[in-house]
Amino acid sequence: MRRLLLMLIILVVALSPVYSAQGLAITYGETTYSNQAYKDSMYNYFQSHSDKDLKDATYRVITASEVNAISKDITGRNYKSNQIFSCALVDLSYSQGIKIIVDTSKVTTVTSRMYATALKSSGIENGYVVVSSPTVATGESALAGVLKSYEIAVGTSIPDEAKKAATEELYVETRVVNQTGQNPDTIAELFDKTKEEVQKQKLEDPSQIKIIVINMANNMNINLSDQQAQQIADAISNSQKAQGNLTEFKNQLQQATQQASEAQGILAQITAFLENLFNYLQGLLGQ
Repeated sequence: MRRLLLMLIILVVALSPVYSAQGLAITYGETTYSNQAYKDSMYNYFQSHSDKDLKDATYRVITASEVNAISKDITGRNYKSNQIFSCALVDLSYSQGIKIIVDTSKVTTVTSRMYATALKSSGIENGYVVVSSPTVATGESALAGVLKSYEIAVGTSIPDEAKKAATEELYVETRVVNQTGQNPDTIAELFDKTKEEVQKQKLEDPSQIKIIVINMANNMNINLSDQQAQQIADAISNSQKAQGNLTEFKNQLQQATQQASEAQGILAQITAFLENLFNYLQGLLGQ
């Protein structure tokens, strides 16, 4: 009987990584990865915000060259290898839309809603995301890590056009927040509402989108300059143009999310069954 109990325990241990690791990915900024103390602090932070054993996750390092390839023509910044701190975790087993946790003690500018708004431009509207940094950072460069985490978790690449559109969108959001003094989530809401209307009307022309931006901003009591309205319109226009290339990624994301969610459910059922059986057999042994 004791041998049977031991076999059950071994079975749980053997099956857990098979199911729990599906759709689970972590990216470290290369500066963080090269500093063991930084790396450990990020691992511990992610583990404290996850119900998975992160030893089973897939890991990748995000380099400055990868960030620059997406953002340098948009933000005008050229990051060096000692400037990439932000890290991200993505878990596709979360099946209730998208949930984003931002470590606000370290990420000072970009909010969870701003990330969610930008991710929609890459066809991403589900999953569990955690973003942090070992040192204080604005959070803009972290988007590259989040997108890479999704690519790893899904197993396919996001088209460059979509990644650039998402990066441009986030950059314009942060710039408008800084220029207007508006709450970051209010500007994110402006983007969301405008994109919904633009998608409804199937628009791509920046001049037409700009009219919607201005009307939406007025309805929300947000004062925008003509230049700001144009920048938002241009960003949303580029996002719309990128959507046609996202069909394959969206299909793969849906499949990967379903598989990860089902795997998590199977693991929970197996664990519950074996726990009940273990308790039953332990009761017999105790008699």
